[in-house]
Amino acid sequence: MGSFGDRLKKEREQRSISLDDISLSTKIGTRLLRALEEEKFEQLPGGIFNKGFVRAYARFVGLDEEQAIADYMAALGESQIKASPEIEIAAKPTPPPEQRKTVPREQRDDSPATEIPWTLLALLLLLIALAFASWNYYHREQPNESASPSGTSPRVSDSGSAPGPASSSQTSPASGAPPANNANPAPGPAAPAGTFTVLLKGNEESEESWVSIVVDGKPPVEAMLSAPTQKEIQATKEVVIKAGNVGALDFFFNGQKLPPQGQYGVVKTLTFHPDGLQPPPPKPAVPPTQ
Repeated sequence: MGSFGDRLKKEREQRSISLDDISLSTKIGTRLLRALEEEKFEQLPGGIFNKGFVRAYARFVGLDEEQAIADYMAALGESQIKASPEIEIAAKPTPPPEQRKTVPREQRDDSPATEIPWTLLALLLLLIALAFASWNYYHREQPNESASPSGTSPRVSDSGSAPGPASSSQTSPASGAPPANNANPAPGPAAPAGTFTVLLKGNEESEESWVSIVVDGKPPVEAMLSAPTQKEIQATKEVVIKAGNVGALDFFFNGQKLPPQGQYGVVKTLTFHPDGLQPPPPKPAVPPTQ
């Protein structure tokens, strides 16, 4: 065990704090906390989650959070160096003089290099220049297609606070008053046609939740959320969210707040399609015992 894990455990024991005390407050399992103290980083989920564990541990024990994360990164680098296999490069033996082949003079390639067809090359460059000029002229005459909704790709954005009030276009046409659900935070820009919006928002400053987000099958995006931080996601087909401590999050679909999705300390995976939150897959039926 290195100095990083030793220091965490020593500071915790000096304050008479048990791993169960830290787990109860941070919602991090004791198995993960013990792996952190023993520097068994391969047993941790990795990425931003590990940094979140170190920060929560240091905050509870009373250590400097930034220094604890710096010590963790140094210990992680040392463990990766020790785990990497040593590659031995064997030197290629030099064949003895008697095994070397001598190429006869008449077989040596003394012929001059092939002459470059400069005329054909110039003609090819001219055709490329004409094609580029035609393409440039055509696109200058077309409207800017980048502003159309169909050219908008799925988007994941962060915000440190709740978005501002809804625009005037959301007011009731009869009385000019805002709709009944104006208490819900709404995304800043309107979602392009053919997309839907999922908004995650931390509901307590004292509770953090780590999330992994997959948008339309793209590589996952990891983040740590607590009030007032929020994350807006726009997609066309599917959004899959795996959230730790799901009770510390509020979920919104196209501006509508959803019911609570679980208790504090619970890890849950939620799937959204254009028609909304999908029900969890049914559990396999257990045959009755005879």
